[in-house]
Order: sequence, then structure tokens, then C-alpha cells
Amino acid sequence: MLFQQPLPPGYVEADEQELSARIASAKEQLGARLVILGHHYQRDEVIAFADFTGDSLKLSQTAAEQTQAEYIVFCGVHFMAETADILTSDRQRVILPDLGAGCSMADMADVDQLEDAWGFLNEHAQARITPITYVNSSAAIKAFVGRHDGACCTSSNAKMVLEWALHGARPGDDAAVGHKVLFLPDQHLGRNTAHALGWPLESMVVYNPHRPGGGLTPDQVRAARVILWNGFCSVHQLFKVEQIENLRASGDPWNIIVHPECRWEVCQQADYVGSTEYIIKTVRGAPAGSYWAVGTEIHLVGRLMKTLKDKRVRSLAGPQCSCSTMYRIDLPHLCWALENLVAGNVVNQIRVDHETRRWARVALDRMLALRPPQPVSAR
Repeated sequence: MLFQQPLPPGYVEADEQELSARIASAKEQLGARLVILGHHYQRDEVIAFADFTGDSLKLSQTAAEQTQAEYIVFCGVHFMAETADILTSDRQRVILPDLGAGCSMADMADVDQLEDAWGFLNEHAQARITPITYVNSSAAIKAFVGRHDGACCTSSNAKMVLEWALHGARPGDDAAVGHKVLFLPDQHLGRNTAHALGWPLESMVVYNPHRPGGGLTPDQVRAARVILWNGFCSVHQLFKVEQIENLRASGDPWNIIVHPECRWEVCQQADYVGSTEYIIKTVRGAPAGSYWAVGTEIHLVGRLMKTLKDKRVRSLAGPQCSCSTMYRIDLPHLCWALENLVAGNVVNQIRVDHETRRWARVALDRMLALRPPQPVSAR
């Protein structure tokens, strides 16, 4: 376990103006040796210094393309920095400005718990199980999935990956034949995606790693087609059906758009459901004067509010929907990391061991090798 060391007083006591000037100076001195990545959920003052912004996988792929960069400073959370290290070259060093920036969802799936679950589920499944992990998971979980013929997924391609994992199975098929899927760590993304593919809720069960046998009976395991890990995003759990109902009752023409990490019942009531990139693209492309209530992290929503003045944009739930661990990345930590690099000191390097990196890369590559079906043109 890595722990963040306390920052020297010169960083904690400096004001935003001074820190911004020092960060800009450090960036200039490091030049092309440095690339700063900023996740969409970061605070605005950090995003201001990002060379690239995006979701976690997009940023990691972008990092791999920056072959001239020696240092990749990832303003995100720990699993994102791990993914960047997996995809970049051995010559490049990935740095997380604050080691305390983790992800509660990723932490809900421990690889030792997964080993136990895998044994129990395979004992009773009477069918092959393909593990699928959301990219919001540790490198160790990704590596487990890679070793067991599974793949990663994102919120954008979860439908395609889940279809692949089920190997052509169709809703209503006998559970004793065909494949099952173990989807982790986010039960909501798994449930929403499977349901969108036509699988009824009755075909899904939730495995709770804190209960014997996951809280499931052997009969439940045999009958299920999709086994969901009992994990969730603490931010997206805050969105409720009641919030949607209140906006509907307001009389204003609100469009409700939410992330698929939200609960199933929230996604069912929303007008649009999609990834962070989908949300940004949809709201940006909407007609002037339209109303949008957005169910995702508040920093992204706030950025949409500031930049899309021709539309009415608000959070579905309010300012409490902030990712507290992502929020740990701030100007003092970014400045400290960069000034250490200028001085020749690499701090907070995120390094995935060779074997874990190898198998995690397998899971990522399986996902990247999948292609959506192409439409057949008429002749």
C-alpha cells in the first residue's frame, strides 16, 4: 500500500495565483518531456494545466501515443494511472500527484475476494463463466480477467463486450447451456447494459463478497446468466428517481441524461443514458435553449454550465455529487510533483509489476480488438 507524504509548507501555504505561476514555470522547463492528463471530473484549476482531457481509457491511450514524453502526470485516480502504466512504454514514468486519489468502486473488488468467488461460482455454474471488468478496477483485477479469458470494458463499449462474452446467447436461453458472465466491479453498469441487450432482471444475480457464497445459493448461480459484483460508484448512487420526478413536475422541458453507473430505475426514467463522452457530446450538440439535467459528477456538470451558455444545464442532484477522491488532486500536489521533476526527483510513480501488467494488457487488448458490427449495405 502506498501512502501520500505530507506536502511541505511552501505548497500548502501558497495561494492559487502563486501555485499557478509555479506550475506554468515547471511545465515550461520540462517541455516535451512532460504530458499532463486531466480526467473530466477534475476541478477546473487543475484542468487548466492539462494537455489532454478525457475519460480514463482515452487518456491512457493518449499517453501511449506521446512517445516523446518521459513523464506522464495523470490527474485522475490510482486505477487510471495504473492503466496508463500498462499501456505506455517502459521508458515512460506515470505519476499520480496525490497517492490518496483512489476510487471507492475499484476498491470494492479485491483480487483475493475474486479468487474465492471464482472457485464458488465455477463449482455451481454448470456452464463456462467469462469475467468482464469495467476499466474502473485495479490492475490486479484486470490481470485476473485477462488470465481467465475475459476482457475489460468501458461505459461506452460495455454492450459490445457483454455481447461478446455471452458468445451469441439470447435472452430466454436455458441457463444450463451457453455462457455466463461475471461482471465487476460495478453492478449498475452491468445490470443496465445487460437489460439494454434484452436480458430480464430475473436472469441476473448480485454476488456480495462479504457474505458466504456471495449470498447466493447454488441454484441461483445455476439459473443466472449475468452475475453482478456488488460494487458501485458512490457519486452515481446519489441520483434518485425522485429527483427526476421533481424536475418532470416543475413544468420546464428538462431532458434527463445520466451515466450508466446510475441505478437501473434511474436509467429507466432518464431520456438519455451514456458514458461521460456521450453526455458531453449530446449536451454540446443539443439545440440552443434546451434544458438538460445531468446525472454525473458535479465538476463536469459545472464545466458544461460555464461553457454552454446557450443552454440551461444543471446537475440532476445538486452540488453534493462530487468525487471526493478525484478531488484530492489539487494545485499544491500538482505543483509539488512537477517541481520535483524539474529538480530530477520522480515522486509518486505508479508502477505495475511485469506479470500483472502482462495479463492486464491481455484483458485490455481483447476489448480493443472487438469491433462493433458493420451495417450491411444494400446491393
